[in-house]
Amino acid sequence: MGTVADNLNAVKERIAKAAARVGRDPEAVRLVAVTKTMPVERIREAIEAGQRVFGENRVQEAQVKIEALGRAVQWHLIGHLQRNKVKFVCELFDLIESVDSLRLAQDINARAAQHDVVMPVLIQVNIGDETTKSGVPAAETLALVRQVAALPHIAIRGLMCVPPAVEVAEHARPYFVELRTLAERIAREHIATVSMAELSMGMSHDFEVAIEEGATMVRVGSAIFGQRPV
Repeated sequence: MGTVADNLNAVKERIAKAAARVGRDPEAVRLVAVTKTMPVERIREAIEAGQRVFGENRVQEAQVKIEALGRAVQWHLIGHLQRNKVKFVCELFDLIESVDSLRLAQDINARAAQHDVVMPVLIQVNIGDETTKSGVPAAETLALVRQVAALPHIAIRGLMCVPPAVEVAEHARPYFVELRTLAERIAREHIATVSMAELSMGMSHDFEVAIEEGATMVRVGSAIFGQRPV
């Protein structure tokens, strides 16, 4: 495993090649560097190498890192958000990628109203209907989007998914196709204040397939930082 800077360059090159294969502009794909359990020093290396968007899974862990590293870069919450942690999100995050229920959205809306801001979010879809994962079932996503769209201090920007684990990256493709198709269906509804511009899908082992199927954000951790500390 090379340096963080070398790894970042390698991942960006793979992003560019994946985009080129399907005639997409590589600039249309944002790299979200996943920093779960990674020390501040490693994250700082990524910032110094030019990385500007980071994804954290836990609010408390993010608090420590953001206090140390600041808000000159973007921070996304990509893990499950507990309702008792909503009070911190407006100060910490630029995007919440993991909204999966109306109650959670209502809590975020109330907190954002107190800060007089509109919080951008993605709706997390449980694309594989797995009982162990968060996310709204695909069949219920449109209904949830309609409900959340009525909240004045939330702006839906698209969808996110974590597909079932597969050994071969190609086997994740049907899930990425399904999420893209679902986003296209929602976009055709022309719901006021709702955008389906963002598709957050694909991680270290399958992000190239996700890009081929329309991902605008890929969440990559181990390919940049190496394996997580035990």
